[in-house]
Amino acid sequence: MKKTIADLLIDSLLHAGVKRIYGIVGDSLNAVLDSIRRSGKIEWISVRHEEVAAFAAGSDSLLSKSIAVCAGSSGPGNLHLINGLYDCHRNRIPVLAIAAHIPSNEIGGDYFQATRPDQLFKDCSHFTEVVTRPEQMPRLVTIAMQHAVSRKGVSVLVLPGDVASLSDSEMVPEQVIHVTAPVVRPSDDELKKLAGYLNKGKRVTLLCGAGCEGAHGELMQLCEKLQSPMVIALRGKEFLEYDNPYLVGLTGLIGYSSGYHAMMNCDVLLMLGTDFPYRQFFPKDAVILQVDIRAEHLGRRAALTYGLCGDVKNTIEPLMPLLTKEHSSLHLDKYVSDYKNVRKSLDKLAVGKPGKKLIHPQHLTKAVSDLASEDAIFSCDVGSPTLWAARYLEMNGKRRLLGSFNHGTMANALPQAIGAQAAKPNSQVIALSGDGGLTMLMGDLLTLRQHKLPVKVVVFNNSALSFVELEMKAAGYLETGTGLDNPNFASVAEALGLKGIRVEDPGDLEDALKMAFSHDGPVLIDVLVNRQELSLPPKIELEQAHGFTLWMLKAVLNGHGNELVELAKTNLFR
Repeated sequence: MKKTIADLLIDSLLHAGVKRIYGIVGDSLNAVLDSIRRSGKIEWISVRHEEVAAFAAGSDSLLSKSIAVCAGSSGPGNLHLINGLYDCHRNRIPVLAIAAHIPSNEIGGDYFQATRPDQLFKDCSHFTEVVTRPEQMPRLVTIAMQHAVSRKGVSVLVLPGDVASLSDSEMVPEQVIHVTAPVVRPSDDELKKLAGYLNKGKRVTLLCGAGCEGAHGELMQLCEKLQSPMVIALRGKEFLEYDNPYLVGLTGLIGYSSGYHAMMNCDVLLMLGTDFPYRQFFPKDAVILQVDIRAEHLGRRAALTYGLCGDVKNTIEPLMPLLTKEHSSLHLDKYVSDYKNVRKSLDKLAVGKPGKKLIHPQHLTKAVSDLASEDAIFSCDVGSPTLWAARYLEMNGKRRLLGSFNHGTMANALPQAIGAQAAKPNSQVIALSGDGGLTMLMGDLLTLRQHKLPVKVVVFNNSALSFVELEMKAAGYLETGTGLDNPNFASVAEALGLKGIRVEDPGDLEDALKMAFSHDGPVLIDVLVNRQELSLPPKIELEQAHGFTLWMLKAVLNGHGNELVELAKTNLFR
């Protein structure tokens, strides 16, 4: 039997080590699916929405440290991939998307399901090309995957259904992609200049992000030498939070006062491997230094005094001998102490009283953290689940935390958990889902059942888009359109063939989680949490305080007095 373009595609993916493809079948993908079937070596993971396929491929790639693949049929099918691909691209995760296309002889004729995928994917990919002739394959697969792995992002191959079934006599090379690991560091002169600024500093603070992965030991040495407190961006939490005596917490919208003030009161801020986006949280009068592997990121968040291109680990090692000054520990000691006090205050909120209805989301998240395995993989939905995960999930160097931290899309937790569990079948995978996020892509609970993925889905059920409510209140608006009329999600899970557990009493929470985590299969834990639990940024601006005042006045005038009583019990007034 002659090879087809689809065969060359699948053979190329096999040579690249691909084990799974996430997607939904469609007639424009028939040749590809037939090749997968005949190969018998790639698993087709059939999801219920293509957006889930892209998210799942992203978490698969991140955890397996290899390129992952998703696919969508022509028109609406591959359009559904876009949101998940945006997330992968912004998180710098290598993913190849196969975007099937209408018959090639119908392109340009407004055919059924016609779109322009060669244009549509350009903003969320490093490479997007249409396969039109056999002579392009398998070389085009190598080009696409090479872009994805070398530039760390998404590549898209647009493949018309009729072209995929064309015969092709080319051979697939044994080495389809080339994954390199170059050492990138600033020049000696640049390092001397950077050291000069650090040696002059009296109150040096580090802001560290996901680019610090693999540099934990070097960063501890740097903090000790500079006597610097370390503030972490959320994507750096899993790599830097553990075994870190210099940690003073997060900053930003979900951060701590200790982290905020450690940055605002420094005279030198050193940014390492972070593209932290919120400009209002950067100091105005400090010397700001930045080291990033992507030189185009330098200076786009804050006015830099000096910026350098380099990998964090490979930059710190030659920098250390150039640091000559002995620094006072006063700056470090103050904010480490402040952080310990903040941490105690936060932990006091993470409790529950048996018999009292509605569970504190802090209590839920801390209980999940305490009871989860030491190498658990967590995913968290955007909004309040991300906030509580940032504050209460304890990282230890073995655990992983996945989220839509750059793209900020709803409904990411369940899809990312699907890819994580497929990539790591022996790991405990826990999705922290908001009720709004879960219901947006709830159909893919069936994917857990169909592929026997033992994901534990913890639902923060507060019958609201609660983080949006907080934003409305901060701006002085009465919440509108944020309420959710939810079913009993545990009953829904049972109807779908999953184990469902509903928790309404704080006293039942730990036993319910223990039961769920020990169950050999997928479980949905529907937890009724307090809708009025507010959490505010580390520094309340005058404008926000004014907004809350307006909101409370409007709430009183509109007969929401009971709600204000509940708010008085939360950390808004602590």
